Amino acid sequence: MNMLKSPNTVVYRGKIDRLARESLNRHPAKVFWFTGLSGSGKSTLAHAVEEELYRSGMRTYVFDGDNVRHGLCGDLSFSPEARAENLRRIAEMVKLFLDAGILCLTAFISPLERDRQKVREIVGERDFFEIYVKCPVEVCEERDVKGLYKLARAGKIQNYTGVSAPYEEPLSPSLVVETDSCTVQGCVDRIVSFVMEQLEPEHVSR
Repeated sequence: MNMLKSPNTVVYRGKIDRLARESLNRHPAKVFWFTGLSGSGKSTLAHAVEEELYRSGMRTYVFDGDNVRHGLCGDLSFSPEARAENLRRIAEMVKLFLDAGILCLTAFISPLERDRQKVREIVGERDFFEIYVKCPVEVCEERDVKGLYKLARAGKIQNYTGVSAPYEEPLSPSLVVETDSCTVQGCVDRIVSFVMEQLEPEHVSR
């Protein structure tokens, strides 16, 4: 994969590297990428999981789709090309947080398989875990706390995933949680257990 690179620049590495930061944190850095329809529960779960990991003494950060759109990606539309660029920027930022030794939880619709695969390539296969927050679009619409599905159905929002833009289910996610049939706490417990499994020494290779 061709990575974007600014001309006349070189990567500078100090004496404190990722391994040193992970040693200080007493846990490895990994990326847990929550994908699913709007209203499926991605952000709710990511933040709830972070709370439990934080209470366990882990250094964490949640990257939320809405929050990122207010700053780093505030100049992007929701066209397929802009969505791809949105995820590319996120992936590069997450990669920096990995170098900082942080456990990253990301909540993005990320509807297309090819874009999620590019994120995986940027982050690195060994550090990337895809969590599919599965929920029927009908249930997501019933939740619709932001009223966005209603606006999309009325044609007032274009390229809305699940209505006027496609969502491609992950081909081989690391974990699937079905939020229409499982409680929030039940999903959180499953995800936390999965995260902890990936942090055990036998799962961490260097």
